[in-house]
Amino acid sequence: MHSFLSLFLCLHLLFYSALFPSIHALSSRILFTETQSFEEENTPAQSADTTASEDAPGISVTAPSALLMEVSTGTIIFEKDSHSIRHPASITKIMTLILIFDALDKGSIHLTDTVSVSEHAASMGGSQVFLEVGETQDVETMIKCISIASANDACVAMAEFISGSEAAFVAEMNARAKSLGMKDTTFVNCCGLDVDGHMTSAYDIALMSRELTVRYPEIHDYCTIWMDTMTHVTARGSKEFGLTNTNKLIRQYEYATGLKTGSTGLAKFCVSATAEKDGMELIAVIMGAENPNDRFKDAAALLNYGFSKCNIYTDEHSETLADLPVKKGTKDLLSIEFKNPFQYLSAKGEDFSTIEKQISLPEYVTAPVKKGEKIGEAFYSLGAEKIGSVDIIASDDITQADFSDYMKDVFLKYFS
Repeated sequence: MHSFLSLFLCLHLLFYSALFPSIHALSSRILFTETQSFEEENTPAQSADTTASEDAPGISVTAPSALLMEVSTGTIIFEKDSHSIRHPASITKIMTLILIFDALDKGSIHLTDTVSVSEHAASMGGSQVFLEVGETQDVETMIKCISIASANDACVAMAEFISGSEAAFVAEMNARAKSLGMKDTTFVNCCGLDVDGHMTSAYDIALMSRELTVRYPEIHDYCTIWMDTMTHVTARGSKEFGLTNTNKLIRQYEYATGLKTGSTGLAKFCVSATAEKDGMELIAVIMGAENPNDRFKDAAALLNYGFSKCNIYTDEHSETLADLPVKKGTKDLLSIEFKNPFQYLSAKGEDFSTIEKQISLPEYVTAPVKKGEKIGEAFYSLGAEKIGSVDIIASDDITQADFSDYMKDVFLKYFS
């Protein structure tokens, strides 16, 4: 009788504990943790240091629009009229390549797929590889033609292959641009020929260049090819055609890794130049240069400035985070983890050894909890300056316990 009464009282207590969390201390679960606090209202964005300036010492850019960005953090190191709306010429093809690699990534197309050239694609002027109506090439060859030779005809053929028409593909380009925050951009075609309304900015070019290189680093395997060949197979037979890279920095600049050039009457001479040195990757965008040599000279000047002035602090989070107690859940403990490594870029020569890291976590979490849900944050400071943060997230799903779960706990405790 005494055992039955004890069981009844225990069930009664658990029921009210579930209804009134304020008396959770009466439950059989013991909650404990250590919490470090930080002033959330002063939280800056990650990599908050920005040295963007039109008057950076030791650097001269003659083009009307320019921007230098560090790739891993997205930090803008230098900018000059970076939001001025300008014609992009063939730099447009960066977005075309993003959608091509998106389709490859989703498995909707493959490198070995055969692409047939339409009359519309074959009619493209400007830079081209002279594809003929009805000619077929595989997807990988088309990517080489676009990346190396800036082929307008290959761009349109790929647009039609992926989306059914160039117009449908361009609609996807604009949607993708919007998702990247490219507010200065409107695409009207997929290759960059001068038409009314086809415009972008140096800032937006940097955004899409970063997207392409970070999400699909294999693009460098194509855009660093200096010379290659393709084979035209038509009714007249087979004929080799040479491909020569339009980006002279591949030959002229030691650390160059890409990315895309462009030139038209309205756009003048443009380039989005990527380079990597000692683990640091930079993007230099030049728009509206008066001649091809100036665009490459300006891009090299920006890259040299970035490599000479910038340093990156990286925290890979070597420490292990303790599990957090869970209230009202089907599990007693929640595993947590850092969402991503922390990186901070500086061009001020700061002493990174003085960077401090503080963890902010709750004493416990209350179920339900979803995997990937933000639980806390790691905050970083350099002296008096807050330089960024990284989210701490749940590693697992934990569902909310119901009355049957509490009963199961009791029966396991008393009768196992």
